[in-house]
Amino acid sequence: MNNSFFSDFGLFLTKRSADIAESAAEHLVVVLVSLLIATVVGVGIGVLVWNRPIARSLSIAGAGVGLTIPSMALLALLIPVLGLGWVPTIAGLAFYALLPIIRNTVVGLSEVPPAVSESAQGMGMGPVRTLFRVQLPMAWPVVLTGVRVSAQLSMGIAAIAAYVGGPGLGEMIFKGLSSLGSKNALNYALVGTVGVILLALLLDAAFVLIRRLTTSRGLRV
Repeated sequence: MNNSFFSDFGLFLTKRSADIAESAAEHLVVVLVSLLIATVVGVGIGVLVWNRPIARSLSIAGAGVGLTIPSMALLALLIPVLGLGWVPTIAGLAFYALLPIIRNTVVGLSEVPPAVSESAQGMGMGPVRTLFRVQLPMAWPVVLTGVRVSAQLSMGIAAIAAYVGGPGLGEMIFKGLSSLGSKNALNYALVGTVGVILLALLLDAAFVLIRRLTTSRGLRV
């Protein structure tokens, strides 16, 4: 890379800064929305099955099998049902984000010492209150780790969602790859790729902060 490349790249960034910022914001929003849906569904499933061996195995296995489906193939299958744009993107990302969240919710709840749950019940807490006041707070660091893994997974897959007209930086990557040999092909691909990496790092740093702020001092490791 010579000085001419950096000069052209700087000019590209300057001229398209608004488009880049808009694409980055859309990319982050679609990941956060899908992650929120996956967290609600995944934690809910984990809470329902963590102490039921057969249901637990089926849930984790089902989510694991789903994760083996190529992302582009799944997104293509969603087109006839959900069309193009935000909806299939969010649905696909939420689907792929489920496995780490379900698995970590199950693991986190399973690691809560039975004596702690028995003590809570001995103090007059019912099963539901024990779950929300004792078990889930103790399992939270493990659950959050699963959400954190899903966030990184979703950040990368969101770029592929440009295939179904999804929002975000993937559009720039695809535009660059489809116009190889043109003046700005490398610029588009580079901005999209680096942008996804930077967003992933920022989101991961946010999860580190969230974990610190939401985990009691006694559970920090």
